[in-house]
Amino acid sequence: MARTKSSSRWLHEHVNDPFVKRAQKDGYRSRSAYKLIELNEKDRLIRPGMRVLDLGSAPGGWSQVAGKLVGTKGRVLATDILPMDPLKNVDFVQGDFTTDVVVEKIFEWLGSNKFDLVVSDIAPNITGIDSADQASSMYFLELALETIQRALKPRGDFVAKMFQGAGSDDYLKALRASFEKVSIRKPDASRPRSREVYIVAKGFKQPSDVDAARQPHAV
Repeated sequence: MARTKSSSRWLHEHVNDPFVKRAQKDGYRSRSAYKLIELNEKDRLIRPGMRVLDLGSAPGGWSQVAGKLVGTKGRVLATDILPMDPLKNVDFVQGDFTTDVVVEKIFEWLGSNKFDLVVSDIAPNITGIDSADQASSMYFLELALETIQRALKPRGDFVAKMFQGAGSDDYLKALRASFEKVSIRKPDASRPRSREVYIVAKGFKQPSDVDAARQPHAV
């Protein structure tokens, strides 16, 4: 089967991508590892001893970075619908995190604890139909936010890929109601022509704090 122009362009970019070559040299599973490395350097997200949830983890680039940074006293729980080879300081649940079965496994692993940080570099399977792809991306982010509201500890942080488009402004508004600070980043490893950006939401508010912020102020 002949390659399409878009697939040929992607292959050319991938083969010549400096971050792909760097990942191969440094032993990272994917070029996306450098996105999390840069975000962590800028926003100080991951510390030794933390519990981190990685949604949509395969092949494991972000889990690999997080596992190194949390060290032996911390732990990463990674989940993806695709299989993922083992990594140090990382546990893995295979399955669709949008299903109740996988959500239950996440909470079984967590026990009475909560996560310090939730990360997600997930992207939907691209159909080529922009509106459908955007809707799928926002759907994943909305489900991630539902998980966060149940599983993230107060003042915890959230980092995720987002494609700018329909629904993204409303999503940012919802995040700003739940976190003390929300920033948008474009790491160097993110291809310039891509619409992807990364949300860095810091300081998860307790539900009581969110409710109080929504109340009208006395005058």
